[in-house]
Amino acid sequence: MNVQNVDYQDSQAAQQFTQSLRETGFGVVRNHPVPQALVERIYAGWSAFFESQDKEQWRFDPKTHAGFFPASISETAKGHTQKDLKEYFHIYPGTRVPDSLQADIDEYYRIAQEVATTLLGWIEANTPEDVSGRFSEALSSMIRDSQQTLLRVLYYPPLEGDESEGAVRAGAHEDINLITVLPASNEAGLEVKGRDGQWLPVPCDPGQLVINVGDMLQEASSGYFPSTTHRVVNPEGASRGRARLSLPLFLHPRPEVVLSSRYSADDYLKERLRELGVS
Repeated sequence: MNVQNVDYQDSQAAQQFTQSLRETGFGVVRNHPVPQALVERIYAGWSAFFESQDKEQWRFDPKTHAGFFPASISETAKGHTQKDLKEYFHIYPGTRVPDSLQADIDEYYRIAQEVATTLLGWIEANTPEDVSGRFSEALSSMIRDSQQTLLRVLYYPPLEGDESEGAVRAGAHEDINLITVLPASNEAGLEVKGRDGQWLPVPCDPGQLVINVGDMLQEASSGYFPSTTHRVVNPEGASRGRARLSLPLFLHPRPEVVLSSRYSADDYLKERLRELGVS
């Protein structure tokens, strides 16, 4: 599996990036508009948040799913029995977070969404007409004014050695949405499953972005773009004692957007959330 590492500023970037998604479901982008200093400030600030007891005051709203999710009620990946070893905070447009963290998280959400809009334009422009002709509207317009696009601040705690047998930081899964934009984490662990069934680390250096296809884009493209299975493995050695942070932005269409003859975006999302046990 050859995940392409593409220079965002290169004249061939759009074609190279789209081809990587077509072949692997993943692409890596460098030299992009998301400031690395912003990402590092967010990792530092949210690491302190998750390591404090203040997080308990920010428990998620059962109606909106915005807010803090402790490890005790974390997701269980589809087909798995153990909950993932992680905590997270869900942020939608207008979600309030601790004051000291608000400005940076709002800025990241804005810039990452702008980058995603550009990337979706690249994808559509470089998709064969017999595939793109099936899109109910332009991919980039599907996410315009969407209140469903989710920024998840993920915290994988250090491993203490008392974890349940078989429990991992993130079980093998596919994303639900159109595409996911993910800055390089502060720690390794992200792996992608190749067509031969082998697991491979996703190469991504600090300052780069990982982008992957979600199930909704796979559905809308009738499988032309694969939603590839990925996971976050438990670290070995000294890395077991270090927390891992991650900052994926899951780009979701507006609920009424038609993905295919089978699903609207709302229908698809509700079905998958039921499968995850978080609806």
